[in-house]
Amino acid sequence: MISKKDLPDCPVTTTLSLINSKWKVFILQRLQERSWRYNELKKSIEGISQKVLTDSLRSLEYDGLVQRKIFNEKLPHVEYSLTTLGEEIQSVLDALYNFGLYYKRHVTAS
Repeated sequence: MISKKDLPDCPVTTTLSLINSKWKVFILQRLQERSWRYNELKKSIEGISQKVLTDSLRSLEYDGLVQRKIFNEKLPHVEYSLTTLGEEIQSVLDALYNFGLYYKRHVTAS
């Protein structure tokens, strides 16, 4: 997680630094639905590369938005899910979604 001294002064800049790529937004969107295994998540996000998914998940985990749970079973696997902090970003993603709808209506009405 980013240390307090490394946080930008502007809250908007802080938020944008956490979701600074379209891929992170898509990942967070998927994780709002449920926990996902890595390969399931990769298949559900069209166009994302393995490297970008891995790097994005690591970054989101570092920032405290995503948690990685290891299952040591006969067939070990890992699942990713949102943390409580990560769940709070739902309203930001909802606002982006709603503005996108509004903008598309506005443009097509013109």
